[in-house]
Amino acid sequence: MKLSYTVYLLLNFLSLYDCNDAAQGCMDKHRVMGILHQMEKFLKGQEIRFTEGLRIMKSKLTNLQNSVSKLPQADQSSSQSSCPPLLAPAHGRKFGSKYLVGHEVHFTCSQGYRMIGPGTRVCHENGTWSGVSVICKAPPEWSVMNDPAFSHKPRCAKVDRAQHCSCDAGFHMSGTSDNSICQDVNECEVYKADRGGPLCGHSCVNVPGSYHCSCPTGYKLLTDGRSCEDVDECLTQQHNCSRGTTCINTGGGFQCVNPECPPSHSNISYVKTSPLQCERNPCPMESRSCPFAAKTISYHYLSLPSNLRTPATLFRMATATAPGRPGPDSLRFGIAGGGDARSMFVMQRSDRQTGELILVQPLRGPQELSVEVEMSEYAERTFQAKHLARVNLLISPYEF
Repeated sequence: MKLSYTVYLLLNFLSLYDCNDAAQGCMDKHRVMGILHQMEKFLKGQEIRFTEGLRIMKSKLTNLQNSVSKLPQADQSSSQSSCPPLLAPAHGRKFGSKYLVGHEVHFTCSQGYRMIGPGTRVCHENGTWSGVSVICKAPPEWSVMNDPAFSHKPRCAKVDRAQHCSCDAGFHMSGTSDNSICQDVNECEVYKADRGGPLCGHSCVNVPGSYHCSCPTGYKLLTDGRSCEDVDECLTQQHNCSRGTTCINTGGGFQCVNPECPPSHSNISYVKTSPLQCERNPCPMESRSCPFAAKTISYHYLSLPSNLRTPATLFRMATATAPGRPGPDSLRFGIAGGGDARSMFVMQRSDRQTGELILVQPLRGPQELSVEVEMSEYAERTFQAKHLARVNLLISPYEF
């Protein structure tokens, strides 16, 4: 109000001063200048007050915004003051009927049933329960009902006018408090349910109050009472191989083998130099194909468990040079023939004088298969001789 009135007076003075100096109504110049000077000071003061007022107003707005931002978020979850109702699990009970924030609900399972999940759940501020839903899982068949050896009455005694009953180790109490019975715990099934795997390496046998592991024929139980190991019938002289045959131990048994040399053909013939090796007879001078035939043929038998982890080195082949004679300066290794062998095996050099046969695909037993690997000798890039090894694999039906 004061500022608008001041502007009005300033305009009146300017209109009075806008005249000729000689006119009667004109004011004195010095007086006008004085009034203008006062008006200028007044306007500067008003400007300072206006600026200060704006600054104060901005400061108050900033403080108000900061105060509002510190208030809790008013989202929908804050309005939740309870959680949805919970049901008792099948074959179990629920304790607690309040579903407000911070309240707890407890669960138990009927006798003989195993609880999966938390026994207590808490209502959170966001309207959800802690943990996951509770399940009461039925136990495996823990007893043989028609055999009295697997169930008996518990031992009971009264202590402070209350009756307390207990069962022997390897039994669990079943039934009601008035008609309880001790039933055998089937450790084989319990271990499988809890651990997700078998208790024994081969077969688990449940007996009253305990268990024992058994192994298939041809295997023996190790000192840990759970693992099985193959019995080497050849080493322990538990075989019936006749004279002239060789005993080969297999998973759970043995084989009597007597490999024969290849039949003669095209001036190429072999003679048996040991039970598991044949050597080529000297080649005729006029034969061109004989020198390229295998100089030696050896037979090898490997007993393997089923589903052996791959890659696995099965067999090594190396050259042998007679004393005083120069050996080959180069060797080449490979798998003879084709078929499935090339997809299941690879032959690679492990060092300058040795090649390795490697299994690259798991083999499931029981089965038998053979693969032939060859080693060629070269001297100054000229072929000298070839050696053949026939590897017979005997895969056990078991993975041990």
